[in-house]
Amino acid sequence: MTARFPASRPRRLRTTQAMRDLVAQTRLSVDDLVAPLFVREGIDEPLPITSLPGVVQHTRESLRREVRELADLGVKSVILFGVPSRKDEIGSGAFDPNGIVQVALRDLREDLGDRVVLMADLCVDEYTSHGHCGILDGRGSVDNDRTLEVYAKAAVAQATAGAHVCAPSGMMDGQVGVIRAALDGTGHTSTAILAYSAKYASGLYGPFRDAVDVQIVGGGDRKGYQQDWRNAREALVEVAADIEQGADMVMVKPALSYLDVISAVRSVVDVPVAAYHVSGEYAMIKAAAANGWIDHDAVAIEQLTAIKRAGADIILTYLARWFAESARR
Repeated sequence: MTARFPASRPRRLRTTQAMRDLVAQTRLSVDDLVAPLFVREGIDEPLPITSLPGVVQHTRESLRREVRELADLGVKSVILFGVPSRKDEIGSGAFDPNGIVQVALRDLREDLGDRVVLMADLCVDEYTSHGHCGILDGRGSVDNDRTLEVYAKAAVAQATAGAHVCAPSGMMDGQVGVIRAALDGTGHTSTAILAYSAKYASGLYGPFRDAVDVQIVGGGDRKGYQQDWRNAREALVEVAADIEQGADMVMVKPALSYLDVISAVRSVVDVPVAAYHVSGEYAMIKAAAANGWIDHDAVAIEQLTAIKRAGADIILTYLARWFAESARR
């Protein structure tokens, strides 16, 4: 008997795993991933981060081991976040040549040279006593222009220490232009800038703040300088401004709640687009899987693929090592 509804073309292309792999539209590779790593000053052994299962605050030595192992697994890019032992009003550890990220960058360049792309988050919230991403003006608000002076010094310190990429994440107006000028003016013309261009004031950053020991003093927030999560069009304005000022790559953060923004950015720019699969997105997978509510591996790969499908060329994710190890099996 002839089937009333013969198999459609899409169904014929789903018949086997080999067929599905052959026609898959989106290809996710370990080459697409950047591993966020935390390095803490003044500790003798790695400290687990409870809200980020499987992630630790590294010592300098454990960080060196981790990045060597990641490189051997095929992860070619990492981004460093520092946790200093001392904080102050201006976040001076961010630009101190002997600050924790700068010494870690020197370690990693000595170990690996150009084998791994070394990115450094460029902000001061980890280093300030008040927890904001810049210098305060005395009325509880961030002084944009004074903060840019600090960012410029931090960029030069990171590049001098060996960073291939500076990644300004503070969402200060004009930050990319000031950083580009500072880098070029000190001979670091080859140091690239990955701008956190569309960074939203999200509720998904909680585990990250545990990881870097950051609390905003007085219970404030960053809604005055990070983007309003209800808005998408302003992301395109921010992205365009950063590219005009010299950004080599642009980022959308978080990723999963902003897939529409990733897609919109991808459609209007020619530079590489990054997306940050942030701590809260990672922690939700881990918590749900630990309770037996979801299949960890299936959901993890589905989420990363969705970010790539939306248009991201680069994905910053705490799942980088897991993905690389899975790809080897």
